[in-house]
Amino acid sequence: MLGFIRTDHEALVDALGDPQRTVPAYRELLKRGRLALTAIRAGLAHELPAVREGCCRLLDHLVDTESMDLLLGMTEDPDARVRVAAFHALACDRCKDDACAPGADRVLPAALHHLAEDPEPLVRAMAAELVGKFVHTDPRALPALLTSHTTDPSPAVRKKSGWYTPGGPIHTRTAPTH
Repeated sequence: MLGFIRTDHEALVDALGDPQRTVPAYRELLKRGRLALTAIRAGLAHELPAVREGCCRLLDHLVDTESMDLLLGMTEDPDARVRVAAFHALACDRCKDDACAPGADRVLPAALHHLAEDPEPLVRAMAAELVGKFVHTDPRALPALLTSHTTDPSPAVRKKSGWYTPGGPIHTRTAPTH
């Protein structure tokens, strides 16, 4: 099966760090779903950034309330790719129901911090997406997005932040109707 010697959950998580085995391991872990959650959560502490990133990406699809704090902790990972994957998993609503979607009180402080101060543009851009989720519901979001939209050194981050500010396409689309 899959060309692996071992196919237990932990071995598949380890395989996320091997470029030759990443894709089949990821697919198999995704297929195993909740049965593999314990190994995936443990993989967030793996020594290889590629494994930690893959586990964040898996949790984007398999996330539950127990994994939210772990994902939030991954926003402080030393590797930018891991931080991007963690912020994406926290921001993406496509695979989550309202029961496990994180609230502003849990995720907004980290997103605001990284939007303003992360050295990596891709991380700031993903943080903007998470901050943008709360632009209509939390008074801290809009000023941070406006600042990012006008002062961030990266044109891509400025553009993404602008999507969530008044007149931006996402801001307009998500505006509450009263």
